[in-house]
Amino acid sequence: MERRGGSAARRATRGDRILVFLFSPEGALDSVMPGTYSQLLLHIVFSTKRRERWITADLAERLYPYIGGIVRAEKGVLYDIGGIEDHVHLYLRWRPDGSVSDLMRIVKAKSSKWVHDTFSDLGEFAWQEGYAAFSVSKSQEDAVKKYIAGQHEHHHREDFKSELLRMLRMHGVEFDEKYVFE
Repeated sequence: MERRGGSAARRATRGDRILVFLFSPEGALDSVMPGTYSQLLLHIVFSTKRRERWITADLAERLYPYIGGIVRAEKGVLYDIGGIEDHVHLYLRWRPDGSVSDLMRIVKAKSSKWVHDTFSDLGEFAWQEGYAAFSVSKSQEDAVKKYIAGQHEHHHREDFKSELLRMLRMHGVEFDEKYVFE
């Protein structure tokens, strides 16, 4: 018998396999972590199709809360949202059992349908096919929120294409520039 921490380990051999049984000092099996704990913070960026300038201030005022509702319905938490006429930035906490691609498919499909149903003059409205997602450390939360809040000022100096390429490089994302934009 081998001692590990406060537990004893007993090994048994069956054929080619070795089985290890862990027992606590009281003789019960050692417990495993009883829950899943995560802090999956994401900065997600996506654009309107062909970077059309469809997201006016009036649309954004209603669209952003609607997107927040979609994220909540999918069991995420939207901490911040912003952008300009041709793209949106989301800062959110996501759940460990959901894929980011599923979330983004749902956000885009439902928000696009809502725009079509609510604004008859935006029948052409659509989102680009892809998105960029970056993990965020909790220590960088304020910087991300400030960045999202400053989108209008920021884009007086830099267009969306330049911004996205810079962000991809800054986060070490491998890409071929000819496939980044439609």
